[in-house]
Amino acid sequence: MNASLPFPHSDPGVLIVGGGLVGASLAIALDAAGIAATLVETAAPRTDQQPSYDERNLALARATVNGLEAIGVWRHAAGRATAIRHIHVSRAGEFGSARIDAARHGVDALGWTLPARELGAALLRRLDECTRLTRLAPATLQTLQPLADGWRAGIATADGVRQVDAALLVGADGSESFVRTQLGIGAERHDYEQTLFVSTVTPERDHDGRAYERFADDGPVALLPLAERRCGLVLTVPAAQAEAVAAMDDERFIALAQQRFGWRLGRLTRPGRRHPYAIHRIAAQQVIGPRAVLVGNAAQTIHPIGAQGFNLGLRDALTLSELLANAADPGTADLLRGYAARRAADREGTMVMSHGLVQLACLPQPLLGPLRSLALLACDRVPPLQRALARRGMGFRGEPPLAVLERLP
Repeated sequence: MNASLPFPHSDPGVLIVGGGLVGASLAIALDAAGIAATLVETAAPRTDQQPSYDERNLALARATVNGLEAIGVWRHAAGRATAIRHIHVSRAGEFGSARIDAARHGVDALGWTLPARELGAALLRRLDECTRLTRLAPATLQTLQPLADGWRAGIATADGVRQVDAALLVGADGSESFVRTQLGIGAERHDYEQTLFVSTVTPERDHDGRAYERFADDGPVALLPLAERRCGLVLTVPAAQAEAVAAMDDERFIALAQQRFGWRLGRLTRPGRRHPYAIHRIAAQQVIGPRAVLVGNAAQTIHPIGAQGFNLGLRDALTLSELLANAADPGTADLLRGYAARRAADREGTMVMSHGLVQLACLPQPLLGPLRSLALLACDRVPPLQRALARRGMGFRGEPPLAVLERLP
């Protein structure tokens, strides 16, 4: 069955493909700006159905929380978030470390941790409040046909295939983006040959709002502060060891985590369920096409080191919504070129940083040890480097969207 899907207002609006964390955030931001949009979600609008609303514990940069506040999401999530007041960065077996304290930089928190499932629930509650948004879920984009002034999409729903016309097509459909493929945009790929395990643990000593990132030959390991003295564990292992780690009982797994992290918080106990994720870097060769734009993981999927993935994707979404807010036509070439230029420094800088950290901080080369330690000490003790590190860690880099600047320190 073919049917024409009218938009809730006269203009053809924006079609967002992908209802994950970034796609949902963009839909909410556009609705808040008074822009008609349609959101296509492959999963039913439930936290247990949406793949990106999973068991990861997200480290949300300060700028990200500012942005979520601006679009009305944070009020639904703040009660379940834990403030990050300190960050400690070190390298196993080497003497250097860098520490960042919120009070030293005049803020109450550098960021907050929140389970992805909780952020997903907050987004769903905020989506229910939108008035200019059409939601299709579960639904799948099947075809795209270029028009003179936009796109005609064939979308499979439970009621049959529906046609939607849009002035702007947004691909927010993840690392293996169907939209990116249909636009003919290539992507550069790198397999880190690493697997990330996420879980939770209870440390012997109170984390006191401190997040730890520790580099090692086998990859980074992180502990993130959570409520009730729990910590989110992020443990990276070589891909060749992933199957063996997944098969470990809790006693052996916690021993591995202890060996990799160390004893700064005393003994680690009570590991939660563990979930593995293969780690790849996927970078779209361009983020715009004719009346089309890629955001979030569709534009760039980066190594989780430094926890920059969603933070970067939200800045994509908020920058795009800001540029569209006063645009008569959301899909003009000039507007999209302006978006790409505006995002370039942040996007490229974050990708270079995450890739470079993995390559340099985790390389098993003893001769690099003293240089790495000196670099960490410089970031810890040289005020200009400390300020630059803190501001980038809080998500203030490049030309950020105005929504994140409301509480700029």
